[in-house]
Amino acid sequence: MQHLTMENFKEKVFDFEKNKEWKFEGDKPCIIDFYADWCGPCKMVAPILEELSEEYKGKVDVYKIDTEKEKELAGMFGIRSIPSILFVPKEGQPQMATGALPKPEMKKAIEQVLSVE
Repeated sequence: MQHLTMENFKEKVFDFEKNKEWKFEGDKPCIIDFYADWCGPCKMVAPILEELSEEYKGKVDVYKIDTEKEKELAGMFGIRSIPSILFVPKEGQPQMATGALPKPEMKKAIEQVLSVE
């Protein structure tokens, strides 16, 4: 699991300086967890994402964005509540889920949105 800053976000997810339209830069689908250290529900989601990053190793990248440190990135995605989890498929538009999703729901989103089994 990797923390994203503005710089590596542009390399790994979306280079908004080059592209107006959404264009995913990654080589495999990813999940981005928008969180903050003070957020209780975020702490519940963290271990689930750790497990998923192991279970889907080599198939799905799992990233975290600290909304306190990366306010601009959080603003770009219109993050109003955390945790917000962005499911980014290789092709097509990303989909946002808000709140602390249980693991079965996350796995369902990985299968349906990311087309990964």
